[in-house]
Amino acid sequence: MKKTVKTSTQKLIFPEGFLWGAATAAHQVEGNNIHSDWWAWEKKGGGAEPSGIACDHFNRFKEDFALAKKLGHNAHRLSIEWSRIEPEEGQWDQKAIEHYREVLQALKAERMKVFASLFHVTVPLWFAKKGGFERKENIKYFKRFCLFVVSLYADLVDFWVTINEPHSVVSGGYLKGIWPPQKRDKSLALTVYRNLSLSHKVVYRALKSEFPQAQVGAVVNFPALHYYGNPLLEGLIPPIAKFITSHSFYLLTGDTHDFLGLNYYLLHYFRFQDLRMKITKKKLEQTILLESSDLGWPIYPQGIYEALVDLKKYRLPIYITENGVADAQDKYRTKFILDHLQWVHQAIQEGVDVRSYLHWTLMDNYEWAFGFKPRFGLIEVDYRTQKRTIRKSALVYAKICKENAISL
Repeated sequence: MKKTVKTSTQKLIFPEGFLWGAATAAHQVEGNNIHSDWWAWEKKGGGAEPSGIACDHFNRFKEDFALAKKLGHNAHRLSIEWSRIEPEEGQWDQKAIEHYREVLQALKAERMKVFASLFHVTVPLWFAKKGGFERKENIKYFKRFCLFVVSLYADLVDFWVTINEPHSVVSGGYLKGIWPPQKRDKSLALTVYRNLSLSHKVVYRALKSEFPQAQVGAVVNFPALHYYGNPLLEGLIPPIAKFITSHSFYLLTGDTHDFLGLNYYLLHYFRFQDLRMKITKKKLEQTILLESSDLGWPIYPQGIYEALVDLKKYRLPIYITENGVADAQDKYRTKFILDHLQWVHQAIQEGVDVRSYLHWTLMDNYEWAFGFKPRFGLIEVDYRTQKRTIRKSALVYAKICKENAISL
């Protein structure tokens, strides 16, 4: 039965110290990530279009962070690009090292808490050529990079994310084959997933040994999974599907988390026999009436509440590290943010330890295999001129950030 949130004319106030902000990822915004596997793949015709200079965030980061601060953000999530720091095996790039220190210092100058991801989809081309995470023996290279980066920036980063969305990496690269290395091999997919889980454990333990005060976790994508079909299976199938797509990572990684990172975007309605969890638009409309993003993703705000309640059992702080909507005309974003935050507040009222909401994304960017067409940004980017324009929805979110509350 669908749960309803109690409405009120009063403000819903969030806990003191709650973190508000947005998230980005290096390859998607920086531009010219020339030493990465994705850049090489793009040059061979992979994806919808090449990333090029993307949002030129590599050069414009101070401008972008100033806009985020203007919008009331007190936290920001970014990734530190491995292929810039170590473009060739064992060779550290001093200019890249100095660049990321400037980036992190700029965030601190704006008095923001910093979430830094160490693996967000892309890897150095040399690492990919060695087999990447397909080979267990390659984990040592990732561990070396992580230890090196944390040693450099421990004073500037508040939360370290080892791996972003391991399931997405496996699905995109090894099941669907729409991301590099474009393989469709279920056995290899399981191997990569296992190695990503092991990589997190190895890195977590190494970091906690060398930097005991570091806050280290991983980010998992939790779609809402609802089953349609045989009523007798409605209470059985979704938990099994959620375990496979989300909770299995926590089973494999055990107690190697100081916090849980949650990415939430959409609802999947599926049949048991539909292993890809796809559904025709007609069937979806017959099943439930939902608005959809520009990518056709069903907008289902209650799903973020379902994910948060599901994660409560781990008894760890939860940071919402991504939640957003592809909406070029800015038609849905304001309502999307308000509706999702209402459900986040509901989860907090029920005892879930939620400590942040980071919107995806700060500005329009390169959305992986989709290219530049999807517009997720609070800030619109004109890719021809690189002009930034604050969207109306961003102003609504700014008020929320500044007041630490939403008004219904």
